[in-house]
Amino acid sequence: MNDMIYGLHPVIEALEAGRTIDKILIRRNLVGDNVSHLLQLARSARVPVQRVPPEKLDRVTRKNHQGVIALLAAVDYCRVADVLPTLFEQGENPLIVVLDGVTDVRNFGAIARTCDCAGVSAIVIAERGSVTVGADAMKTSAGALNYVTVCREHDLTGALRYMRDSGVKIIATAGGASTAHTDADFTGPVAIVFGAEGDGISSDVLKMCDERVTIPEFGHINSLNVSVAAGVVIYESVRQRLADGQKPC
Repeated sequence: MNDMIYGLHPVIEALEAGRTIDKILIRRNLVGDNVSHLLQLARSARVPVQRVPPEKLDRVTRKNHQGVIALLAAVDYCRVADVLPTLFEQGENPLIVVLDGVTDVRNFGAIARTCDCAGVSAIVIAERGSVTVGADAMKTSAGALNYVTVCREHDLTGALRYMRDSGVKIIATAGGASTAHTDADFTGPVAIVFGAEGDGISSDVLKMCDERVTIPEFGHINSLNVSVAAGVVIYESVRQRLADGQKPC
């Protein structure tokens, strides 16, 4: 597979070369000076590291991984603090999608396709507890991830706070909210937060949101897939912006 690097020294070399790595899997109880050096490099590059049993590594590859596998990212990650000022300087009206805890690569790929079609400025995910943006994500996005900016943040609530302080309204899509998504104002700079299926948006992230909206549901299941919900709300924001005379970003 060309979306991974395996072996202790090759992974160290990839970190030292500045390769964009999504996460590193290390065998439990693997120790040594080189392992300590790898962990230090990963911390400096803010690459998540997971200690896993050897069976999991063997399921990823049967080759001689030496207890270390790096999963490469399909995109070069950005930071909100770098992207947002540039958007404002270019005179754009940011429309940002924030995914809190979305781990299913198919959902992420579908959301990325919608974001590209809708002219979304950026997708924001967390370093931990989020989807792996690798080759599978690129495939399920039908190539949309080649065109959509992805920001990966060590502190998702901190990134939301930065956006709020910069004049971006944070709108959460949450079940039980009293405001329908069509009644919210998406015409200004806005970040729309979507949570994981089942768990929804975390309490810490919800506290950072200015407004909560819901999509009216009239059936028996009352549980829209997150990628479907994202499509509905994102295109409501597009509808409002076009009606306001704006052009997509």
